[in-house]
Amino acid sequence: MELKMLKLTLKPGEYIDIGDNIKVIFSGGSANNIHLLVDAPREVNIVRSSVKKAAGEKVDEYKKEEGISQEAQKEIVDILMREKRKNRGNNV
Repeated sequence: MELKMLKLTLKPGEYIDIGDNIKVIFSGGSANNIHLLVDAPREVNIVRSSVKKAAGEKVDEYKKEEGISQEAQKEIVDILMREKRKNRGNNV
């Protein structure tokens, strides 16, 4: 069986369908947490990885994507500040 990995960007209230009878709804989030609602038939086993780890089961590890570097963030701020000053000068 071929497995698929799909990366999605969702807004709160948006959802994905998995097959005909499973829906995963993004309901929001904060800091390092996201809130998902899973609408699935009762016979579908849904288990958190932390529960599997606690039970001693092997769990696939997925790495958090790395953000942009501090250097790139500073460069972006510098560009935005230059643009802001330039636009302020044009509006006078």
